[in-house]
Amino acid sequence: MTRPNALGEYLRARRELVDPADVGLTVAGVRRTPGLRREEVATLAGISADYYLRLEQGRDRNPSPQVLEALARVFGLDATATQYLLSLTTARPRQRRPRREVVPAGIRQLVDVIGLPAFVESRMFDVLAANRLATALSPRIRPGENRLRSMFLDEDERDQLPDWERMIGGMVAAFRSSLGAEVDDPRLARLVGELSLGSELFRQLWARHDVKPLVGKLLTMRHPDVGTLELRLEKLPIADSDGQLLVIYHAEPGSESARSLALLGSLATEPPRMSSRG
Repeated sequence: MTRPNALGEYLRARRELVDPADVGLTVAGVRRTPGLRREEVATLAGISADYYLRLEQGRDRNPSPQVLEALARVFGLDATATQYLLSLTTARPRQRRPRREVVPAGIRQLVDVIGLPAFVESRMFDVLAANRLATALSPRIRPGENRLRSMFLDEDERDQLPDWERMIGGMVAAFRSSLGAEVDDPRLARLVGELSLGSELFRQLWARHDVKPLVGKLLTMRHPDVGTLELRLEKLPIADSDGQLLVIYHAEPGSESARSLALLGSLATEPPRMSSRG
């Protein structure tokens, strides 16, 4: 199978997002295409236009770190996006992933007893384990679901989040960060294909090739049983787990949201929705 041209696609996407004025170029007339021209990128990065063309076309996939760092400066990339760009040329053997990812036993136990909505997700944002409070918070947080699919394709999930449109771009960018250079996984192709067919917004966001770190955030949720919740979402890396994350929702102690979260816990009387092996 032909390896995707991940480096070229990323360079082209970032080039098209740069305003020439932001890099000190004066534009005369109307341009037919957005962003910078290839020869402008090459000049600003101090490389030949022919060499940059080879990079975008995938005819040279092993540029030096110095070249990539120069391109990162032209595109205005931050540290996370620069590291992602560098990773696209890192030669390493492909590791065959197991068909089923296993959540460490201690983490499964922690999810069950923590007393807060918590779940484990894979680097592809698949839910691998979830406690009953997480599923009570959102029915789609259960093993077998994918958080990105739920956020884009499930109307009820979107309706729970008043700031959905503001936060969803960051989620797609964090998804790219989680995947790193491993963009040729068949499971990823199927997921991206499904989301692209089902959501015009996803297609637009995916085409941008934005990359942002996996960090926690504040969010507002509307719950049908306990009302509006102001929560903090934390994503904690799990050691030696091939990129799994422990995701926890919590509220400010003593707040109305904390009381509502406790009420939700008392209403969630079903057994824990946990996978037996992750």
